Amino acid sequence: MIQATRESSFNAFIETKANRISNTGSDKIRHLVKFINDLDGAVFYAYPSLENIYDRYTQMAFAYNSTPDRYTGKLNLIPAGYFKYEVYEVSWIGTPDVADGTAPETETDVLPVADANGVVEGLVAIGILYLAEKSGSEEVQYTEYTAPASTNTIYYGQ
Repeated sequence: MIQATRESSFNAFIETKANRISNTGSDKIRHLVKFINDLDGAVFYAYPSLENIYDRYTQMAFAYNSTPDRYTGKLNLIPAGYFKYEVYEVSWIGTPDVADGTAPETETDVLPVADANGVVEGLVAIGILYLAEKSGSEEVQYTEYTAPASTNTIYYGQ
């Protein structure tokens, strides 16, 4: 499970190596992440702004921005709550270029065959993201009960 706070950047550490599809080197692989809101079903796509593929896991960095951009890892996930995520492996023959026209926008996007264009290989990881509200800006806020200074005794029948 990934835990993050709304309107802030976060890192995700996801195990993608066990389900790896492409035989190419890690330098030819990027990951497309699909976030699905559990409340309203809204879908957000993003490539991580920074991605490090290690032997056992992949570190992915996402940055908050009020204007999201799927190619630079800028997200504005709303509302707070639970999101399902799906991680898709995208491979290139040439040098990976995560940009409009060279990187698939969704998991079903097919680009023309070229060394500079990425190909979605398939689903390599799924999970849950919990996105908490920023402290002090929660939709529902509670106030602590303060005990009275003296006892409140009610006398009946006198």
